[in-house]
Amino acid sequence: MIHAHMTAWFLALVLFFVALGLHKSGKEKGAKIVQMVLRLFYVLILLTGFWLLFSININIMYVLKAAVGLWVISMLEMILIRTRKNEKASVLWIQFIVAILLVLYLGFSLPLGTQMF
Repeated sequence: MIHAHMTAWFLALVLFFVALGLHKSGKEKGAKIVQMVLRLFYVLILLTGFWLLFSININIMYVLKAAVGLWVISMLEMILIRTRKNEKASVLWIQFIVAILLVLYLGFSLPLGTQMF
């Protein structure tokens, strides 16, 4: 299940940047389709994440990682919405970078994750 979760995250990030590029190039119809597929991946991420969370002995660090993961998903969605409306999203980008670095650190340093650190 860990591999499904990590794959869903990777594909969601790829789809996010594709949707962002389509929004910036003015192809709104394609961007809407990609954004709807991205929302499907949000659901897959949530399902696999909760499955992993409840299949282990819940530790406060895993709950923190889940909360930061929700923060990342909300930043992805808010950045796309602000980009579509041609509004400034620099504060959201900063939050996204902080959140993604934190969730990666927690994900790879906790015992259930792949040991990189």
